[in-house]
Amino acid sequence: MRKICTIGGGTGNFVVLKGLKDYQLDISAIVSMADDGGSTGILRDELGVLPAGDVRQCAVALSDASILMRNLMSYRFENGWLKGHSFGNIFLSALEKVTGSFEKAIEEIGKVLNIKGNVIPVTTDQVRLKMILNNGDLLDGESEIYLSRKIDRGYKKIFLNEFSSANPNAINKILNADAIIFGPGGLYTSLIANLLVDGIPAAIRDSKAKKILVVNLMNRRGQTTGFKVSDYVREIGKFIGGDVFDVILVNNQAPVEELIEAYHEEGELIKNDMIDSRLVEAPLLGEVAKINIGDIMNRNLIRHDFKKLAEQLMKIIDGGV
Repeated sequence: MRKICTIGGGTGNFVVLKGLKDYQLDISAIVSMADDGGSTGILRDELGVLPAGDVRQCAVALSDASILMRNLMSYRFENGWLKGHSFGNIFLSALEKVTGSFEKAIEEIGKVLNIKGNVIPVTTDQVRLKMILNNGDLLDGESEIYLSRKIDRGYKKIFLNEFSSANPNAINKILNADAIIFGPGGLYTSLIANLLVDGIPAAIRDSKAKKILVVNLMNRRGQTTGFKVSDYVREIGKFIGGDVFDVILVNNQAPVEELIEAYHEEGELIKNDMIDSRLVEAPLLGEVAKINIGDIMNRNLIRHDFKKLAEQLMKIIDGGV
């Protein structure tokens, strides 16, 4: 069985895993531990636990449990003192407290959800993502970086608050993978955050796996304004230590004009500016999500179709493209 390793965080990893779950693969999802926003951030600060949100999403994506159980793990309370909290985040955090280990907690929730694969934190150290902008401003935490509209003016440094060593299990999965899938996801918050963990860039470089970059669909205004495909390849390469990718998968399908207009203030479609034999272009857009009242900039409106994405990834993994 082919060994597939995904590296990322958030909804990007979720979409990749949800599609690949339907194939006969040995899947390992390596997940960023820099999340500090929303429910996850509150639980980190109040309980001293590791961030549960991205791990929970990956576990749900790989789950073969009933729809009810998957919905339960994704359920977010809408009122009361638990408003905004995800049940799955609370459950994972409680399991960490009971077992004394975040990895053991993941193992146990994997049993509950009957997951097809492994979910692996990139590090088990308590880390916080920070960025110093060219103007001297400090962005403290993943959520501040994600919300910033000033990063595209230039930054001096992005780093973790303290030295962090890679989870040995993550290193092992990277080195022994047949294919590594990097992205999609927030460039700085979901992707580069993993590359700041000591040992991860070297493992990616040293791995004999086929290395696949899945480029995002949209830029985020103020962070990657005007970025083209080559900019993503260059920026990620800076932190890996070179352009290591064997395949660069890019969407070539345009959303309807009305949706592009709705997204205008949030970002723009990423354009391909590369002529490269490694490039694979395919229509990868999913169905348009419903616009929530008062939230016309919902960042999940334009998203990858998990089935189309998985089909293209399998062709690449099998050597068909």
